Amino acid sequence: MNDIQHSVNSGDKVDLTNCDREPIHLLGAVQGYGCLISTSSDFMINHVSANVLDLLGLDPSVVVGGRLIDLLPASTIHDLRTKLQLIRIDTGAARIFAMDVMGNGALFDVSIHLSGHSYVFEFEPKVSTEDRDEMALVQPLLSRVKRATDVIGAAREAATAIQVLSGFDRVMVYKFAEDSSGEVIAERCGSQMEPYLGLRYPASDIPKQARELYKRSLLRLIADVDGKISPIIPPANPSGEPLDLSLSVTRSVSPIHLEYLHNMGVGASMSVSILKDGELWGLFACHHNSPRYVDYERRTAIELFAQFFSYELLQKSEQQIRQEEREARRIHDHLMVRLSSGEDLYEGFEVVADELAEIIESDGLAVYSDGRFIARGLTPTHEEFLGLSRFLNTVPTGQIFTAENLVSVYPAADSFADRVAGILAVPISRTPRDYIVFFRKEVTKSVNWAGNPEKPVELGPNGARLTPRKSFAAWQEIVHGTSSPWTDSDKRSAEALRVSLIEVVLKLTDEANLERRKGAEKQELLIAELNHRVRNILNLIRGLVSQSKNGATDISAYTELLDGRIQSLARAHDQLTRKEWEPSPLRELIDVEVSAFISDKSGAMNVTGDSPMLSPEAFSTMALVIHELVTNSAKYGALKSNTGTVSVDLQIAGDGSLHIKWKERGGPAVQAPTRRGFGTTIIEKTIPHELKGTVATQFLLTGFEAAIMIPSGHITAGTPHEPATAYASPKPENVESQNALGDVLVVDDNMIIALDACDILKDHGASETHMAGSVEDALALIEKNSITFAVLDVNLGSQTSVPIAEKLAEQNIPFVVATGYGDTDAIVTSYPPALIVKKPFTAETLLREVNATFALQR
Repeated sequence: MNDIQHSVNSGDKVDLTNCDREPIHLLGAVQGYGCLISTSSDFMINHVSANVLDLLGLDPSVVVGGRLIDLLPASTIHDLRTKLQLIRIDTGAARIFAMDVMGNGALFDVSIHLSGHSYVFEFEPKVSTEDRDEMALVQPLLSRVKRATDVIGAAREAATAIQVLSGFDRVMVYKFAEDSSGEVIAERCGSQMEPYLGLRYPASDIPKQARELYKRSLLRLIADVDGKISPIIPPANPSGEPLDLSLSVTRSVSPIHLEYLHNMGVGASMSVSILKDGELWGLFACHHNSPRYVDYERRTAIELFAQFFSYELLQKSEQQIRQEEREARRIHDHLMVRLSSGEDLYEGFEVVADELAEIIESDGLAVYSDGRFIARGLTPTHEEFLGLSRFLNTVPTGQIFTAENLVSVYPAADSFADRVAGILAVPISRTPRDYIVFFRKEVTKSVNWAGNPEKPVELGPNGARLTPRKSFAAWQEIVHGTSSPWTDSDKRSAEALRVSLIEVVLKLTDEANLERRKGAEKQELLIAELNHRVRNILNLIRGLVSQSKNGATDISAYTELLDGRIQSLARAHDQLTRKEWEPSPLRELIDVEVSAFISDKSGAMNVTGDSPMLSPEAFSTMALVIHELVTNSAKYGALKSNTGTVSVDLQIAGDGSLHIKWKERGGPAVQAPTRRGFGTTIIEKTIPHELKGTVATQFLLTGFEAAIMIPSGHITAGTPHEPATAYASPKPENVESQNALGDVLVVDDNMIIALDACDILKDHGASETHMAGSVEDALALIEKNSITFAVLDVNLGSQTSVPIAEKLAEQNIPFVVATGYGDTDAIVTSYPPALIVKKPFTAETLLREVNATFALQR
């Protein structure tokens, strides 16, 4: 078949010096069935082939240096110029069939393409002028290919079609393997021809450079291996460069390749590229016992058929993949049904082993799950597999691993090479690393090579080049220690199996191991959560310390305000932490608050309606709100009077949201405050900022009223909890900023912490501050304002501030990240470069990171 061996042709502009052999020096020439003229863009003639006199009647010695428009009829020049409009560098050649080039009735097929800065015109005499339509044959032949059920069947039909179109004695479909060697997978030949079906060819038969040319030039014809060769005149341009004939349809081939064809007894050959996804999948390789010319018009039809076949090949491959996916889904469904009863993969091994064997053919199968090993067929022992599993743990996580010669990558496998040569390992977990492993035994793999692929270089008639093999008898290469190959289909099935088994095994293994791991996992989670929440609550308390001074007239009043608010938080956290930070009853929060501050008037509080449970986030927020409502009422409102009453109505709406109506009656006459103190701010602003709810207050003469709505996401069912301990905050230290902060953004889902941070920054250089409690609000503020610095809390409820940090980094706006989590390394890796300030932060610690951030920017 080797018409393609050493098929780098004359005029190919490639470098063969890296082919581990002597470079093949190429001479510019064309085959005698066509002639060539090369011109510049203004039609000045640069090169011609020596046979232009024979075919066109033009004297080469006169033509070179002249103008093409002076040598050809005006009508011909007009038609050529029109075709030039169609030429683009990436579209190959423009074609004209049956053209009267010289105006004397002699017809030519013409090809025009670009070669560097030159136009290359090639002329082939029209051998037949009969009325015919080769293009009409393409569709019915292609229909036969479409009816094939698989790739091999399609290749057989395509070989028949190419033989019908070309008339060659033999047509082969040659497919490249992953190692770049090739194999004849389909063949159509006469009885007088030696069959090559099933023969293998080494990768060296078609050098890499030649493969690239086959992707650019899709068809190559050698009409007569003994045909006359016409050199290019002159051989090089004034700069010493030969004319690039890479896309020439008539260019000659190397003497080595012609010698090879002689050795085969071939009189003519043709090769047509088969592309898949833009890459060279294979070739149609054609032989004829005698010279055979296929005119340009018919070659165009052959080329068109090959392009359509490439499309059909892609369709067949995709159909095969879809069939494999359907089969994998069927097995997946069976596994889910069989294993959903509660058995794990180890215990249900015998049940599922037959199912697994249907997916991938193997000689042995093993499951390694949670340190347990079970196998059947030809496999390593448990001890041998333990070493193999350590090796498998070094391969990339979450990927299947295949080896046809395991010993070559894992030398210790030599101890069980009598049973196992190749493996396909399917990881079915991350930690611990568990596997389903398919094993294949060694096979004596007989590969029918078309000659010895390791035959050394010999001296031949063309010099110190690789002489083509003189014998075409199949040469058998016996490979030891190797299994049959894992095909792409095997790998796709294994990947589908991996996904399915991870779903099954993780479900069953997690259930089986849940109790055993629960203690350790729970402890780690609680420690991390405790660290986060302690830092957050300390920072919250620090904010209360700072903000409470605004409503105090003296140290005694300040202490009373601060103590009340901190105790309110402590009571709320006592309730939350009774049963591990779960939802808690709002009624209990109200009862505790009332009894703590107005025990002698507790009967004046009347709570009606539903008994809602609040999420921990909402519970902490409402603790401060209820505290301010109760204390304000006790100081200024209905609870100040023995005759006053407070009614609290709790209603859960149809959409799940909670509506609270606070109504005071019978107390002193109410007057709206002239300014908003911190207590009023807590009542009116905290719920919208932290819970995305609403608050409406009315200072009526008959008594204060408030309408509060808390969204459904914070209203849940649960049980009361035992008390826990609250925490205190260190006193902030005074520190000065070294920078003019400008317009500052503070992002924190806790309004008090955000207010405190704003105050710190405003007191130390910020011209204006903005607060946001969500990613969306923060991004809107960045878009609307000229932010010059930002402080970002890591955790914004159900969000993180990473998108905000990325936006700031994109606009080169400096920022620091605030967090209550202890693992700052994990935080740094997920954020753009930034410094970290841990909660609870003080003015000193916050400004230290602010100054350090600006120092880094300088």
